[in-house]
Amino acid sequence: MSRWTAADVAAYDERAPAPEETRTFTAGLGCFWGPDAAFGALPGVVRTRVGYAGGTDPDPTYERIGDHSEFVQVDYDPDETTFAALVDEAIGLHDPTRQPAKRQYHHVLFHGTDAEREAIEDALGALEVPAVETRVEPLGSFTLAEPYHQKFNLRGKRWATDAFEDAGYDRAAVRESPAAAKLNAELGGRDVPELGALGGRSRGRSP
Repeated sequence: MSRWTAADVAAYDERAPAPEETRTFTAGLGCFWGPDAAFGALPGVVRTRVGYAGGTDPDPTYERIGDHSEFVQVDYDPDETTFAALVDEAIGLHDPTRQPAKRQYHHVLFHGTDAEREAIEDALGALEVPAVETRVEPLGSFTLAEPYHQKFNLRGKRWATDAFEDAGYDRAAVRESPAAAKLNAELGGRDVPELGALGGRSRGRSP
């Protein structure tokens, strides 16, 4: 596992595409911690965040989630990956033939355009299964989950979070940091090829 400095983190984030240069993909795949790491590891994924969507409560929380479900939302660079590729990843991260009994963990793939809806329906329709239970819905509101749910694998690793604190990042900045998305994925056990582009001034083994 690599060690990073504040300069490494800042340099990586400065090189990343700006929010207006990215597009968004949102999926409910059960507990959002695992998908957050899985998507963060993918080439072309720039930022990740977790939250609640799909329900009617205007202000859901983890303790009062109501009829919402847990979702991961990713910003991706359309020059590096595609919406369809992210749909394929999402399908591989859950069992599309069943819906969990608990609404909090329902399987839902969101779309924002007709082309995105068609990409999801085509991918699900190509599955050789008796029935698909994953829902396909238009994206409505998305409520950010509490800070302690964001970048879950990164939290509690002092040797990893020091770089962000030294760089002056607050909790919102860490949540939206491209470097944090990649490091959270690596700490979640994912192979992250893009980490080779993260600075490079201080490589070594973590304690």
